[in-house]
Amino acid sequence: MTTYDTAESTISRYHIAQALAGASTVPYWLDDPDRPAPLPALASDTATDLAVVGGGYTGLWTALMAKERDPGRRVVVLEGNRIGWAASGRNGGFCDASLTHGEDNGKKHLPDESDRLHELGLENLQEISDTVNKYGIDCGFEWTGTLDVATEDHQIAWLQAEEGKNPDILFLDERAVRAEVDSPVYKAGLWDKKGSVMLNPARLAWGLQRACLELGVEIYEHTTVRGLTRTPDGIRLATDAGTVTAGKVALATNVFPSLLKRTRLHTVPVYDYTLMTQPLSAEQLEAIGWSNRQGLSDLSNRFHYYRLTEDNRILFGGYDAIYYYGRTLNPDHDQREQTFERLAAHFFATFPQLNGVRFTHKWGGAIDTCSRFFAFFATAHHGRVAYSAGYTGLGVGATRFGANVMLDLLSGTVNERTQLRMVKKRPLPFPPEPLAWLGVKITTAAMIRADRNKGRRGPWLKLMDAVGMGFDS
Repeated sequence: MTTYDTAESTISRYHIAQALAGASTVPYWLDDPDRPAPLPALASDTATDLAVVGGGYTGLWTALMAKERDPGRRVVVLEGNRIGWAASGRNGGFCDASLTHGEDNGKKHLPDESDRLHELGLENLQEISDTVNKYGIDCGFEWTGTLDVATEDHQIAWLQAEEGKNPDILFLDERAVRAEVDSPVYKAGLWDKKGSVMLNPARLAWGLQRACLELGVEIYEHTTVRGLTRTPDGIRLATDAGTVTAGKVALATNVFPSLLKRTRLHTVPVYDYTLMTQPLSAEQLEAIGWSNRQGLSDLSNRFHYYRLTEDNRILFGGYDAIYYYGRTLNPDHDQREQTFERLAAHFFATFPQLNGVRFTHKWGGAIDTCSRFFAFFATAHHGRVAYSAGYTGLGVGATRFGANVMLDLLSGTVNERTQLRMVKKRPLPFPPEPLAWLGVKITTAAMIRADRNKGRRGPWLKLMDAVGMGFDS
């Protein structure tokens, strides 16, 4: 039994029901009176130099940097819903420097490049900060770093092993970590002070939208691209309102099915869920500390992530990662009461001094996962089309790097980025159904067993490591 297994059996069901009663099902970040007004849909056939399919972070960064590189280039963004409505507007707001979903995962998959990718990730994070300042994007940007916490005895040694490797990473024993954030489940901590930023994810997307429009990017919402074909003039994109003929196309659809058949088996959608509390009072904040406002995460295979918002709410998410049979994407999947109840129990086990706090919002959304758990890239139609996906929940920062890679690939540029094995090598595809569903179920059960067995990876997880589908977060 883990700490959080115990919480599920001991926290009052009535207490949980009261805390969740009346919570809005709208993602907190999108439930904002300052959300931009909808933009018009495409109304007729058009032609452009660069078409970007998808209005999340990947697409917005691609469009913005395309105009920065060449202000005279015509750039069109085609979004099937609203800008930032999917993963970009409903994530936790952790903007991490890592391009490989953590250093250990990078070393597992790209041992020869992991150190350089770490450096490139830090450079990318600084460039995001520079962009936020340059365009005056009001997104609650806080360079607080993240605090990884051990909640089981065997995890303490994992954190101690990192002590002294980097002056910006500080090991905290139980007394020191509880002086930072006071929780009875914490046994140790590791504070990475420079490796991540907290921000408001929807406001970042809307700020990028505004910056794009100011530079002359054309953005069409509610314009779903149904198909892609090559013509003598370029690439033709078919939408319900007409066609877009483009010299080059950047596909930034991430979790949604790829317009390139060759990449469709390389990702699966996994649903992640989140709670948001009411704003904490001064007394409640004093009871838990957290004056340095770090993002927090624990160390289990099924981990939680949590952070403070600008108005001192606590976002608390993660743990369950749900795959629905058939790679299905369905708005009904955005709500899962079993997971919300589990997260609430875990929240009150983490912060029992916040007994009585209510949750104002509960929501979920799909993450694009690939078998190596960080982005991959592809080109098609003789280099006229570039594609990037697979960010696995760590795309707030990494999508900017991915957008730069796609622009390099579309321009035919040969540089350090395009020569990376990260860019040249694709992950293993997932199998078709029912094997994909069965594999996810077996892997999830194996991860649960490992968490309950002091982190020891059993035969199945060792097999996944051996074939290149293992995960170290």
